[in-house]
Amino acid sequence: MTAKLPKRFCDRRGAPCADELEGRFHAVHATHRNDLRELNELYFARCDLLLEQRLAELDAKWERRFGEFATCLERRVGDQTRRMFAVWAAQLIPIIGLWFRG
Repeated sequence: MTAKLPKRFCDRRGAPCADELEGRFHAVHATHRNDLRELNELYFARCDLLLEQRLAELDAKWERRFGEFATCLERRVGDQTRRMFAVWAAQLIPIIGLWFRG
């Protein structure tokens, strides 16, 4: 986007003066634009680094939680298996008794 000076200013000061002033405005604009681009890139790099750090922390946290869940699940399955054998034995004793009785 280019800025143009008003025609009234150009008529009053003259075209060379207006062109020089317009050139200076564009130079300042380009300088500020480059500075802003550099700041934006630095900010993006900082945000990208922070995001990667937080994702690494989140990944470590999920790994720990999945490990805890796997340990808890193994313990529960072991308890359930032990109880199932107790129930099967409790059911098998009367069945064997009825089989020998009959």
